Amino acid sequence: MEGFLQRCSAALKGSSEGSSGIHVVLGNEACDLDSMVSSLAFAYFLSKTSGSSCKTVVPVLNIPRAEFPLRSDNVFLLKESGVPPEALVFRDEVDLAGLHRAKRLVLSLVDHNVLPSPDIDLEEAVVEVIDHHHLERTPSTSCSVTMETVGSCATLVTEYIHHKAPEVLDRQVAQLLYGAIVLDCVNMAPEAGKVTPKDSHLACLLESRFPDLPPRGALFQSLQSAKFDISGLSTEQILLKDMKAVSRGDLRLAVSAVYMTLDMFLQRKSLQRELCEFCHKHRFGAVVAMTISFNERSEPHRQLAVYSSSTLYREEVSQALEKARNPSLCISPMSSPFNDIRSYLQGNALASRKKVLPILKDFLKEWDKKQVHCGEAEDFEELDNHFDPTGSPGIDGDARRHCFSASRHHRRRLLGPEDSGTEEDFQVPATPMNSLVEGCPLDAGLPQISVEAILEKFSCMVGEAGENKDVSWPGDQ
Repeated sequence: MEGFLQRCSAALKGSSEGSSGIHVVLGNEACDLDSMVSSLAFAYFLSKTSGSSCKTVVPVLNIPRAEFPLRSDNVFLLKESGVPPEALVFRDEVDLAGLHRAKRLVLSLVDHNVLPSPDIDLEEAVVEVIDHHHLERTPSTSCSVTMETVGSCATLVTEYIHHKAPEVLDRQVAQLLYGAIVLDCVNMAPEAGKVTPKDSHLACLLESRFPDLPPRGALFQSLQSAKFDISGLSTEQILLKDMKAVSRGDLRLAVSAVYMTLDMFLQRKSLQRELCEFCHKHRFGAVVAMTISFNERSEPHRQLAVYSSSTLYREEVSQALEKARNPSLCISPMSSPFNDIRSYLQGNALASRKKVLPILKDFLKEWDKKQVHCGEAEDFEELDNHFDPTGSPGIDGDARRHCFSASRHHRRRLLGPEDSGTEEDFQVPATPMNSLVEGCPLDAGLPQISVEAILEKFSCMVGEAGENKDVSWPGDQ
């Protein structure tokens, strides 16, 4: 495996001047253990079975290299399996768009079956998919799809290799696949609701072929401990550690698995400020934090938190989760110390993120339809380019926070459709920091003026402008 990865890196370094094709095996953007291992193992298989093909096969981990240390379970399994992380290729180290424009790119997707919107131009390069999530892909004769809702994508990759070229499955690759299956299926415990008969069958196959694999229970405990180790991580790092992003139109959601109880998460120092900064930095309208912990019987305990500084986004996302029926999450509200965070106990503890993501994607589709129909999509705009990284709220100088202004819908209501302009050419004056911003740290200590009060004032201004009547703001007295 190490020699294969070194050849991949060398091939990419020379690819800018070459003309040969590059066959990239791309995992999903969470780059969890299952995604990483599936990418590495399937690329290794292709490199061994492609014969005289002129294309170099390269597994690409779909995150920047700087984020990889956050995947502590990935780091642990690579070390235990003798694979040096420096030999890996990361998304920020290869220009997939450039290779595609040069007609040199072939893509195989593992652990996801559709490309996210920023990569949609690469779609015509996709020739094969192996995945265990809900199928979103439109069938095509140009793309082979292996899809089954098992516990781990590594199960399907193991089966694929075993059926087509079992000799490729060496001890090192087997340990990588085995670790991913055992962790994703929660030590094959039925109580966790993840394992399927196929997962169990392929795990046993690996054990029978390689009797010297680490004991299943010990391997699981080591991987689980590494995965849940968040000591020393910032809130941003905790959210990025295992995050998937979903988007439609102007609205982007971060959906993060958080490896602690919700009470512990909500007690983090400066949490509200850090969530506000996280959304600004990564351009998210809302964050859905799915906390998870396990009891001694490997039964999961799940809780949910929905954060947004926009009341509209926060309420709409929360309602989508509350009303979900396929599956029902059975969520019940919990008390939250922050107005910007809705907290829930998730009664259906078997509904993992894999099952929650389709709910949010369906919500985004409906949301986008509403925006196209009504023109009510919210628009992010920076209030100020300066902020105090230490986080004490205020209104002067470096203490100003990055937050977001009102929606285009409100502007259209204020100005009328004939004057509203487009997103590109409509210039909005600087927004007063205590007017249209909802729930960000700079609200502290400032008089608040509701959107309804603003609309009422402007309505009065329009109706009474000809009479030269004074119109006062609430609180002006």
